[in-house]
Amino acid sequence: MKRYLLTIAGLASCYAVNAQQAVTAQDYERAERFMSYNTEKFVDAGTVRPNWLEGDKFWYTSKNQTGIQTYLVDPAKKTKVLTTAFQEQTQAQMPRRAGGNEVLSPDGKKAVFIKDWNLWLRDVASKKETQLTTDGVKDYGYATDNAGWKMSDRPIVRWSPDSKKLATFQQDQRNVSDMYLVTTNVGAPVLKAWKYPLPGDKVIATIRRVIIDVENVKIISLNIPADPHRATLSDDIASSGTFDDIDWKEDGSEMAFLSTSRDHKNEKFRIADANTGAVREVFEETVKTQFESGRGAINWSYLPKTKEILWYSERDNWGHMYLYDASTGKLKNQITKGDWLVSRVLKVDEKTRTLYFLGHGKEAGNPYFGSLYKIGFDGKGLTLLTPELGNHSITFSPSDSYFIDNFSQPDVPAVVNLRASNGKLVTKLAQGDVSRLTETGWKAPTPVSVKANDGKTDIYGLVFTPSKMDASKKYPVIDYIYPGPQGGSVGSWSFNASRGDHQALAELGFIVVMIEGTSNPYRSKSFHDMSYGNMAENTLPDQITAIRQLAKTYPIDTNKVGIWGHSGGGFATAAAMFRYPDFFKVGIAESGNHDNRNYEDDWGERYNGLAENVDYEAQANQNYAKNLKGKLLLAHGMMDNNVPPSNTMLVVDALIKANKDFDLLLFPNSAHGFGQFSPYMMRRRWDYFVKHLLNTEPPKEVGLRGTTVTSTRN
Repeated sequence: MKRYLLTIAGLASCYAVNAQQAVTAQDYERAERFMSYNTEKFVDAGTVRPNWLEGDKFWYTSKNQTGIQTYLVDPAKKTKVLTTAFQEQTQAQMPRRAGGNEVLSPDGKKAVFIKDWNLWLRDVASKKETQLTTDGVKDYGYATDNAGWKMSDRPIVRWSPDSKKLATFQQDQRNVSDMYLVTTNVGAPVLKAWKYPLPGDKVIATIRRVIIDVENVKIISLNIPADPHRATLSDDIASSGTFDDIDWKEDGSEMAFLSTSRDHKNEKFRIADANTGAVREVFEETVKTQFESGRGAINWSYLPKTKEILWYSERDNWGHMYLYDASTGKLKNQITKGDWLVSRVLKVDEKTRTLYFLGHGKEAGNPYFGSLYKIGFDGKGLTLLTPELGNHSITFSPSDSYFIDNFSQPDVPAVVNLRASNGKLVTKLAQGDVSRLTETGWKAPTPVSVKANDGKTDIYGLVFTPSKMDASKKYPVIDYIYPGPQGGSVGSWSFNASRGDHQALAELGFIVVMIEGTSNPYRSKSFHDMSYGNMAENTLPDQITAIRQLAKTYPIDTNKVGIWGHSGGGFATAAAMFRYPDFFKVGIAESGNHDNRNYEDDWGERYNGLAENVDYEAQANQNYAKNLKGKLLLAHGMMDNNVPPSNTMLVVDALIKANKDFDLLLFPNSAHGFGQFSPYMMRRRWDYFVKHLLNTEPPKEVGLRGTTVTSTRN
């Protein structure tokens, strides 16, 4: 009898420990108040979007609780005054731009577009159309935009500064493998088929480079073999907003460009004669893993007036600028150096031979904060121009004599200053004010620094806690993950009133963390390359180590760890549930590239390596599905043309064969980001963590903003 009573008591004790306070529809409603569409309206000032006038004057609007004010700024006079002069300014009065599928020339008089796989020219004034190429055919067209994972009808070209020529290519994808998706609808489905090469494919897309003399309707083919469909900034050839890795001489007589190898290990710097197509080899650089030209911008440039090249390289383990002789291809000198990096060159002043750039990691504190510097081409005179602590965003005036500096931290709202190009403060333009936001109960995330799994490397992140904490309890933790390696979980390190639904989730009774693990950018080359050749690591050892360290400071229950992510984060989430099943108990894997042999060629071959050199099979999530112990929700859009849904179906197949319970959510006709279904996915995400981490039933079918989807007939 005593044993029986003890058992009952033990069960009651366990129930008391595991029981959670019910989560209601009102709790969801309160949590939703922390989404951006409910918080941003309470943030006053803090942004300046300049509308430039003559003499570097500009006007901008600023919002506060009393309304919108317009200010006119005169940098020369150091004045900022309220004005009503621009209140009637409308979008129609703003400078005209070409349509979405046209690219305007620099002088605004011409536009090019694609029709029937060929490139055409339209005179803006007369609307006269002229066919520039005639031999373009399906899968071998001119200026066509298809990277497999993204595509458009907009031509990829780079106009010469004098608007007389343009650089483009004829893209050969005739023997490239196809990808297929099928719509969901009443009646016969529609098959979507397009060229989508995969890692290890014998044939990938190539580009035959040409220059087109638009005034004489003449095609000049460059006298080199076709290049792989590759560029230095990302897994695309137009991620800079135009044809990547092209730099024209001002008079259009020469064009400098880079040829990138399929595996991104080799770069050839070349200069083409724009009139004959003759190509001169200048120099090349070969790396062990993958070459990058900068973060968010291509940092190399050709200086034909002095026959020099500004070059970006990580050859000394940090991203730095170098000066080359364009005639001989020889290095003249290293410009920047040290255990920090140049992320983006913003301005090249050839007259004073000065570089202006964003640098990271030179100042004490968070290495992800970017600051503006200047330095001479000779490597002398390095000067910090933005001394305030924070992540700086810079906008130069039309004459480059001034710049607007917007800086903030994840937990500190923005300050906006106007400075002269030498860094001298002209005037303060704005001070972000979150007092109204704070009155609503909002709280900022807390920046943190912990050690990586190696026990010595500093890594950084953000922690979101409920605005009303119960000091007597521990909280389940949810790890939001994006493993990169082209970006990380945190994304921007500037201030945001809301970051996705992280704070909203915290309000439901969780602690949410975002940890920037190793193998991500804005650090050293060796840091970024830590997972090269083993992408399945997904920064997961760092995530586990970080959560255990944070549990010493925050009331985290490390027996209740959830994880979720989208795309690469979906890949990482499933890997976490399969490879570390005793640590991660609940996971939501959205749109994951679970087997990179089923994802586009350029991403895997760049960040992981060529298939013949890397064991992609050993990294595929489906091979570890049998290890699942916790609760896993898989989600995918059935028309995802970025990460095809076969990636998730491979995992589904393996889970079924292993006789594992799991949950699956498919979005008919949805692309990679779920689009109109995103609020529904968010609600299901909240439900899943509430049910399986808080161990309580979620409120039924709460309608979050935009959840209702209106059906349409085709």
